Amino acid sequence: MKTKQFKTNINCMGCVTKITPILNEVIGENQWEVNIRHKDKILTVPTTNLNTEKLVNDLKSSGFKVESLN
Repeated sequence: MKTKQFKTNINCMGCVTKITPILNEVIGENQWEVNIRHKDKILTVPTTNLNTEKLVNDLKSSGFKVESLN
């Protein structure tokens, strides 16, 4: 499965809890991962049926920064 990665400022479990409903709606439950231990707080999502624009807009609307890495 191909994936796309984003640099974010999702830096704690509270942030993950806040974005979970958003990511589950846009990407699907258990289809994404945030590495909050990485210095760039990497969000990894599958590229299958990914609407990158909606994902980025929804995260930004929730107060998070997100930047495509690949």
